[in-house]
Amino acid sequence: MTAAEAIREATARLSATSDTARLDAELLMAHALRVSRSDLLVRGLAVENWHAPEGFEALVDRRAACEPLAYIVGSAEFYGRPFRVTPDVLIPRPDSESVVDAALEAAPGATRVLDLGTGSGALLIILLRKLPKATGVGIDASAAALEIAAENALVNRHVAERADFRLGDWTQAGWADDFGRFDLVICNPPYVEDDAELQRDVREYEPASALFAGPEGLDDYRILIPQLPALLTGDGVAVLEIGHTQAEAVGAIAAEAGFSVTLRQDLGGRPRALILSLDRGESR
Repeated sequence: MTAAEAIREATARLSATSDTARLDAELLMAHALRVSRSDLLVRGLAVENWHAPEGFEALVDRRAACEPLAYIVGSAEFYGRPFRVTPDVLIPRPDSESVVDAALEAAPGATRVLDLGTGSGALLIILLRKLPKATGVGIDASAAALEIAAENALVNRHVAERADFRLGDWTQAGWADDFGRFDLVICNPPYVEDDAELQRDVREYEPASALFAGPEGLDDYRILIPQLPALLTGDGVAVLEIGHTQAEAVGAIAAEAGFSVTLRQDLGGRPRALILSLDRGESR
């Protein structure tokens, strides 16, 4: 079977479980052939003569079972850059790019950054690329996730030497005793309700510890936000990703902890990030 025929068959098969069946098939073929998708498309006519590589069908089997494409090919794009991902970390999503933008807007001169629940390291690494004078600390409760974050830092020039990845769990006493203070704290915590209806590729494959946070999805905010004042410099800010229905509830938790709150939306116009500051100005 030629590669082109295999792509057509895979597209038909994946259409039962994926809204992007043709794209999935092309990306899986590119991965199997060890070329980029753009190279695959540029050489479109030649694909008619390429043989489908051994192992392509197995990749399609995995995607047909709803395994996320990013885990199958081992990478995902975030802020225009590829990041290695495995089932030990959440897949970085475009919505979180709005959180990075909010952080850069709120703290353009930050020289010390803390990323809580760093996962793949995507948020911290992009921030350090955008803030060339800054150093950063990324914590995660998963040692496996920290290994992925460190690998991602190494392939981003001038970042690895400024990033310090540490094992840490904000639900445990004393987790940040030796951290000092930061100009910017960023966090994409677990915020999904325990009984939320999720697509199979999320619920069955992505790490539950990074997704679920109690019946309202607020448990980690309630634990973490009161600890943030001790981690911030006087004019420091914290930027938290939220679910699109959680702005009011998380904002109330932050106000109770002494923060003023500014809401930022994602590209889809949905609430996505809260900027917290201790200047005690009016919430906006």
